[in-house]
Amino acid sequence: MGLPNDIVLRPRFKLEVNSNNETVLEIFEAMKTTQDEFIVSRVDDHVFIRFPKKNQHFWSPQLHLEINADTSHKAIIHGLFGPNPTVWTMFMFFHFIVATLCLGFGVWAYTNASLGNSYAIQLFASLFMIVIWFALYFAGRLGRTKGKLEMHRLHNFMVETISAYR
Repeated sequence: MGLPNDIVLRPRFKLEVNSNNETVLEIFEAMKTTQDEFIVSRVDDHVFIRFPKKNQHFWSPQLHLEINADTSHKAIIHGLFGPNPTVWTMFMFFHFIVATLCLGFGVWAYTNASLGNSYAIQLFASLFMIVIWFALYFAGRLGRTKGKLEMHRLHNFMVETISAYR
């Protein structure tokens, strides 16, 4: 599985399997008890595969699978790699705060410029928020790079699980 070197921080994929979705879901349900390398949980048509707490680090990814029926004999698996939901929420919160501050400082700078007042500090703060925004993006890329090997392990586990029961 190749991960493209583009802007995507949460890689996605789509597979078509020659089994109905309930069969595939039951396969993953059975894997909960037959192996201990991963934690497999299921909610309706969604399967979450993650590493046990003792094997996790801050950037550890998880694999979210949505298994939908295509026809009576085929299923489509939509996969999404991502960090722990708490980490992802924290990153999105930081992005929101930085964007809001950048916009706020930009409006403040524009207002001061319109009034003929000095606006250098506000302009510097707005540009600094853009630098922080890029730093957050590259921190996310670093996390994805650090978790790449684990993403491959999750993907291989999923492929082996599906292949073993076909």
